[in-house]
Amino acid sequence: EFWYKNNTKEEIDLAGLLKLIWESKTIIIATTTVFSIGAVLYSLSLPDIYESKALLSPVNEDIAANQSMGSVSGLANLAGISISNAGNSNSLKAIQKAKTISFFKDNILPNIFLPDLMAVKSWDAETNTIYYDTDNFDNESQSFIEAPSAQQSFKEFEDIFQLSQDYDTGFVTISIKHQSPFISQQWTDLIVNQINEFFRINDKREAEAAMDFLNAQMAQTSYNEIKLVIAQLLKNRMQQLTLIEANDFYIFSYLDPPMVMEEKIEPNRASISILGAIFGGLLGIFFVISREFLSTKKD
Repeated sequence: EFWYKNNTKEEIDLAGLLKLIWESKTIIIATTTVFSIGAVLYSLSLPDIYESKALLSPVNEDIAANQSMGSVSGLANLAGISISNAGNSNSLKAIQKAKTISFFKDNILPNIFLPDLMAVKSWDAETNTIYYDTDNFDNESQSFIEAPSAQQSFKEFEDIFQLSQDYDTGFVTISIKHQSPFISQQWTDLIVNQINEFFRINDKREAEAAMDFLNAQMAQTSYNEIKLVIAQLLKNRMQQLTLIEANDFYIFSYLDPPMVMEEKIEPNRASISILGAIFGGLLGIFFVISREFLSTKKD
């Protein structure tokens, strides 16, 4: 035995401990083998996951338009007309908006095939075919047995969607993980397009509303100075509308567009197998030591 009394303290004889482990190597090897095999089988049961990334750059606002707005801002303030350059923060707002359930519900959910998010079972690389889990999805009718809610879908989407910004460069990275590399690429591209479209529509609506307001003010005033300011503001709003309609990439442009990846990002089956073997070995050693400890105590 390797346990012995020394005054009032129990200590471990290291040589005895190593001897015990060596004598019990059969048990340790057995547990290591069992857990190694289990880890291998578990890793093989996991589907391959592919990740498609897009590197984005915030689109700079038109400098000339901002300068022209600045040239009349003083007069506009004197005339009681407020000018704001809210567009400067559009890229920051877009980063936060893309993470919200409202953006997912209104801009992403209507543009994807929901079973690709909520009912995927496997993907066949040779035929590029997705197979769905029949427990909650009827392949014949192509409909859910019990349709998931937008909030349930959003939770699943959060697990595969990542968005981050490098605060030093301002560049933004968007990525989607999926069993199908084609879905991963398509959805990443969809998110970027919908971000641009969302803010394009909003800014267009605001610009048109501002033009309606300015035209109404023009008709009501008889002061030439105010009319000159309003005319300049109308000109700037028309320039803004032109930019809104002309730019395909309104908030973000691609530095590196998403691609259909050939290599999976997970699971790392080698790491899972190694960790399984380590855990099995440690568990075997713990069992041997615990058994010997209890036996010694009993004696």
